[in-house]
Amino acid sequence: MGTTILIILAVYFGLLTLISHLVSRKNSGNDAFFLGNKKSPWYIVAFGMIGSSISGVSFVSVPGMVRGQDMTYMQMVLGFFVGYAIIAFVLLPLYYRLNLTTIYGYLERRFGLRSYKTGASFFILSKTIGAAARLFLVVFILHNLVFAQWNIPFFAVAAGIIVLIWIYTYRSGIKTIIWTDTLQTFCLVAGLVLIIWQVIAKIDVDLPEAIQMIGHHANSKIFVFDDWVSKQNFFKQFLNGVLIAIVMNGLDQDMMQKSLTCKNLKDAQKNIVTFGALYIPINLLLLSLGVLLLIFASQFDIALPERADQILPVLASQYLGLPVLIFFSIGIIAAAFSSADSALTAITTTVCVDLLDIEKKEALKAVKTRRKIHILISVAFLLVILLIDYLGQDGILNTIYKIASYTYGPLLGLFFLGLFTKVKPKDKIVPIVCILSPLLCFGIEVTLKEVYDYAVGNEILLANGLLTIVGLSVFSEKEKYMAKL
Repeated sequence: MGTTILIILAVYFGLLTLISHLVSRKNSGNDAFFLGNKKSPWYIVAFGMIGSSISGVSFVSVPGMVRGQDMTYMQMVLGFFVGYAIIAFVLLPLYYRLNLTTIYGYLERRFGLRSYKTGASFFILSKTIGAAARLFLVVFILHNLVFAQWNIPFFAVAAGIIVLIWIYTYRSGIKTIIWTDTLQTFCLVAGLVLIIWQVIAKIDVDLPEAIQMIGHHANSKIFVFDDWVSKQNFFKQFLNGVLIAIVMNGLDQDMMQKSLTCKNLKDAQKNIVTFGALYIPINLLLLSLGVLLLIFASQFDIALPERADQILPVLASQYLGLPVLIFFSIGIIAAAFSSADSALTAITTTVCVDLLDIEKKEALKAVKTRRKIHILISVAFLLVILLIDYLGQDGILNTIYKIASYTYGPLLGLFFLGLFTKVKPKDKIVPIVCILSPLLCFGIEVTLKEVYDYAVGNEILLANGLLTIVGLSVFSEKEKYMAKL
């Protein structure tokens, strides 16, 4: 089993390296690394973005969450689509009009230098933690399935995977990723469909019967309208989906960097809307797989692991047979690489452009600086993965969304204030307000839990953004101002 997965990993990495070589042989400068020379076909970008957004965490966590949360995650997914529409028709026109390399350049033009640096710093912090958390789960699974039997330590597996990702991204960055993501998304979707097909075969039903079993299963519930306290309440989940899509895509250099490689605004908008539409059936398939796994476990009297994240890996490796294990390995490797490589490139871009002003340097020196930063960010990924392993974490996907609620809240407040008001906060106050807002939100969350026994979900993102808006408005210039953009 371990040898089979190792062969899959080797072949897969070989394909990624080949694509990287073909893409970067003509151009490996910073313009290719940051913006792909603005020549990416929108339909290729849209398809590839599915792999980046699903990630290895979603591939194993979404099916697993069905046991505890039914299929209510679909409420958030529906909210995602509305968020993507807002990105396409509100944010993208602004980014293209300003001809930005990173989206945080808008904050400098609207508010000032410190606001610009603050926004970029919050993205770097959030994306480093979030991307490393996504990659951690995949490293953990691959270590348990393959490398532990050969006594290879977790540290070496994590370092090895990060080195592999660095190898095929360091030359042309986003230009390479646009095309490798296409391969990775195809492998992810194909792996998911083939796993579902094999599970249906194991429970000995045909496709129409399987669909009927899913629809009548106790865990197939999607909508929750009657329980206002529950985290799964429709209005909470839908609104959270809208906000999370905006902040984790529209205010996220990782996802927007791909859209900025399109030839023009119209293509970028078609990319986002198409991607948003495709995201709905993919998540429905993931949740349907979760129900099928519960049916399979019940039919064969299999005790499921306590951790939801481990349900699919355990069943795939121990009960569903070699074909499912192969498809699972292909899917999770594709999801992991697709998510991590684009995050690594986006963080490198933001550090170089927003914090180091690399575009002002001589071309050869700028390329050398960018490559050094690329290495440093790779090391940061490894350190965060090792920290998560040390601390231990269950429900990684929910944890990622919770982190995003705190770290993206100030970005939500900054962009909302800039786009929809004429307020100009004092630039020197912006970093202070953006740091205090998440801290106050944490205090509110703890208080509500202890005093009222109210479990705050991802709606803390909205509170975080509102506190940022209020704080910045209080410390604004006496005369209201709107920069002419």
